[in-house]
Amino acid sequence: MIKITTKDGSYQDYSKGITLGEIASSISPGLAREAMAGKVNGEIMDLMQPIYNDSLVNILTFEDLEGKKAYWHTTSHIMAQAVKRLYPDIKLAIGPSIDNGFYYDFDTEKPFTPEDMESIEAEMAKIIKEDLKLERFELPREEAIKYMQEIGEPYKVELIEDLPDDSVISFYRQGEFVDLCAGPHIPATGKVKAFKLLSLAGAYWRGSEANKMLQRIYGISFPKKKQLNEYLDRLEEAKKRDHRKLGRELDLFSILDEGPGFPFFHPKGMVLKNILEDFWRTEHTKRGYEEIQTPIILNKDLWTRSGHWDHYKENMYFTNIDDGEYAIKPMNCPGSMLLYKRKMFSYRDLPVRMGELGLVHRHELSGVLHGLMRVRCFTQDDAHIFMLPQHIKDEIIGVIDLVDYFYKIFGFSYHVELSTKPEKAMGTDEEWNTAIDALRAALDERGMEYKINEGDGAFYGPKIDFHLKDSIGRTWQCGTIQLDFQMPERFDLTYIGADGEKHRPVMIHRVIFGSIERFIGILIEHYAGVFPAWLAPVQVRLLSITDRSAEYIKGLKKMFEDRGIRLEMDLRNEKIGYKIREARLQKIPYMLVVGDREVENQQVAVRSRKDGDLGAMNVDDFLDKIQNEILEKK
Repeated sequence: MIKITTKDGSYQDYSKGITLGEIASSISPGLAREAMAGKVNGEIMDLMQPIYNDSLVNILTFEDLEGKKAYWHTTSHIMAQAVKRLYPDIKLAIGPSIDNGFYYDFDTEKPFTPEDMESIEAEMAKIIKEDLKLERFELPREEAIKYMQEIGEPYKVELIEDLPDDSVISFYRQGEFVDLCAGPHIPATGKVKAFKLLSLAGAYWRGSEANKMLQRIYGISFPKKKQLNEYLDRLEEAKKRDHRKLGRELDLFSILDEGPGFPFFHPKGMVLKNILEDFWRTEHTKRGYEEIQTPIILNKDLWTRSGHWDHYKENMYFTNIDDGEYAIKPMNCPGSMLLYKRKMFSYRDLPVRMGELGLVHRHELSGVLHGLMRVRCFTQDDAHIFMLPQHIKDEIIGVIDLVDYFYKIFGFSYHVELSTKPEKAMGTDEEWNTAIDALRAALDERGMEYKINEGDGAFYGPKIDFHLKDSIGRTWQCGTIQLDFQMPERFDLTYIGADGEKHRPVMIHRVIFGSIERFIGILIEHYAGVFPAWLAPVQVRLLSITDRSAEYIKGLKKMFEDRGIRLEMDLRNEKIGYKIREARLQKIPYMLVVGDREVENQQVAVRSRKDGDLGAMNVDDFLDKIQNEILEKK
């Protein structure tokens, strides 16, 4: 017999060799129906997996991320099986689950068409109806290579050959279809109830432009048809909100062929960007941050010292100056280290908080570029806090409070993840555990709910990540707090302690917006371009009914500008209905219509984008109204 303990702390004895699926059934029939996979002593496994030792077990459903991924991963295998049935000569590459669904890459000389997608979906439905069992088996390396060669899958052969010598080489069989895969998977194809193939894209094999371009099919699946319909509705809404489309329509930014991945901000886009930066500066100044600026290009030796050369080189751009090697900064941290070292600080001076709106450049493959969401240069709202060990908890709580304030201003809710040591990392386990415990203590004292994200920390330290939720339910990782014991050591940062000796400060890296460019993209989609008045590049448009009101409107323009209101005039000889419609398409918060009556009474007829026709108002009354709205950031 073995003892199985579940996540609620209860335990029960079972016969050796019991499977996770059988354990789920013994707990409740409902759990067995909803179970997708399981976690045994922290390792994710199939429900078909037998257990032979005392273990801590957690049954995973579609509500769990790992459960979703097992479900989506199985659906990718169903899609690959359908493709092989329809087009036997196509070669398989890889087909993982991703954050929203799954994809599979195929080597085909003839690109897929929308009609092909329909045929693949129909064949997938047959495979689901067949309710094929998924069976895992393992082979020694040479047998695995021979097997994949025999069935004509060269990409799988290459993957096996590149696996470490001690790797377990596993496969999954469903009916006639076999795929190289580590798993886990759901027990049978019939468990997939609703699915949709979403899009086609090109993708280089292993992400390298030196390799062949493959055909990638993306898809999504759910246990219930209703969930699929809701997801597809959200996708349609997301298309309407696409920041690239709205960016063009609202004249905010563009990505040009002459600078792929390097955004061009138009005058209205710069207004929005400057508002965000000014807001950032104001709130940071209140909290004791000093703003700095560091160079974009710095010597290779600096990046070697920081660890970026070893851990981040493939994402960096380089240049030679005066026969020396230099790098264009992908991050602001090393420059902040140099500024800290410009003088000797006392323990009485700490904490020192340095903020920088620094332009950074990162090499991204062309296939992953996406408007403002994934670019090759962006403004990172960095800050680095240098402090005593006893300051750690209070400083982290201070940053959490600031992040919370920022996100609430924009109307975002969020969840928090604590990310731990990755495989490639600097520093000892002891240093990492100390840092992780410090972050955990700050979150606990702040009373925040959070989940542990194992192995996803930065290479120099653990981090707290903030994932904000937008108005249509999507999440975006923006803010982060990273605790770092490594950089102060590498850069020999010191302060003079109360004992008159030199000591090593502790350091926090943190961002709130993350990337200002990306945050703008998120805001565009969150608001669907309908910015609140304080953020709107144009807050008011003055509309003339006849030419007779032109001089009065020009006087209003001067009055509004003196009160800090951003406005445009529309004095064209067009019908007022046309002018109003055009202003509404530009999503301007207020339209002020001026005709003979308004000129005579020294008023404006106010139309609100949100509330419609508000009637005639005295100019000062309207100015008080909009200024209050802007001041309170409503």
